[in-house]
Amino acid sequence: MNPPVIARTIDHAAQAAAMEKYMAEGEERAHALGNRGPIRFAGDGALHPDIVEAYWRCGFYVFEGVLKADELADLERDLKDIMSRFPVAKGEEVDAQGRKAIGVGQQAPSLFWSKPLADPFGGTAAANGRHPVKMYEPEAAKDAPEEIVYLMLGTLQHSEAALRLYGHPEVLKMVSAINGQDFTPFNEALFIKEPGLGASVAWHRDGVTHWDDPEWDQGTHGFNCMAQLYGCTPANGLWVVPGTHKLRQIDIAAMVEAAGTDRLPEAVPLVAKPGDLAITNRQVVHGSFANNSKDWRVTFNFGFHRRKSVLNVEAGGIHNARAVYDDARIRRRSRMIGYAIDARRQRFPDETPFVYKPHAEAGEIWTWDDKAKLDVFDYNLEDLSI
Repeated sequence: MNPPVIARTIDHAAQAAAMEKYMAEGEERAHALGNRGPIRFAGDGALHPDIVEAYWRCGFYVFEGVLKADELADLERDLKDIMSRFPVAKGEEVDAQGRKAIGVGQQAPSLFWSKPLADPFGGTAAANGRHPVKMYEPEAAKDAPEEIVYLMLGTLQHSEAALRLYGHPEVLKMVSAINGQDFTPFNEALFIKEPGLGASVAWHRDGVTHWDDPEWDQGTHGFNCMAQLYGCTPANGLWVVPGTHKLRQIDIAAMVEAAGTDRLPEAVPLVAKPGDLAITNRQVVHGSFANNSKDWRVTFNFGFHRRKSVLNVEAGGIHNARAVYDDARIRRRSRMIGYAIDARRQRFPDETPFVYKPHAEAGEIWTWDDKAKLDVFDYNLEDLSI
């Protein structure tokens, strides 16, 4: 693999001894959890019970070696193309080659910017105030740009490789095992944490609805799949507080105050190699530190819900406008699963494609072609955020 090359001075001395110690201890705790290994299914086709137990116990699981070299190469190629089409600066409409930049003309949320090594959400009212505490912000190198893109939404319209990943048969079979055969989409994102630049994401939980629902449980808000292009380390990866997905109420600000630092003592890092794919419960307390390391982290993120968690629910306001998610809305948004399955079939004809039960029962056939490529523009206006 060949991460994009950017000539830049990185101040490695900014990594404090306390953080290095914290990361080393956290990685040791992470490897002791027993929640990693290849995707495995039992004889009846169900997800292996050891995986199910570990996921529900910890709130996350690392599936090792899911993506092979050819798929990683496809994703890397698309990543470099996407980054070449970012605006030359925030607010500009062209990229460095003078082309119309990604995000221009879109109504749906697309690019999110941050100052290098900053925490753009922590301690603000953004995203319904779900990031209550600001993370430590290291000082960026003097030659760092003013602002950088650290997050892109609606990834599937900008990358056919990401779309094909979304249709991975073993991944969708695993999703079906956890969320039910009638599972639904949530949203998709691309997280880019460049060495010496990547922003932090303050400690938070993702769900904003259902917390007072009598039927709430540890899986109500679904989970995210996080495919790792270059792998991730304690320095640039996601950190999780295991087991917090089982708690209805958590005071994150109090947790940080009790610790006296944003280095929560119970947290562990999600450590992965290139091609690994992790799943993370959206209710678990999680966050990440600014990437003051020398390593890239690029995560292709895509989430899924139980159908009963979104059907006829009024929600939104973060990833999409507030709306009632009726059957027609869910069906329309789920076309991306159909397109993904067919796009993957065309690229990997030797695989057995996943059969998405709602499409099969409705007799729907979705074909990835030139017409479909026009149809997916701004598809994430219909995300299913809860």
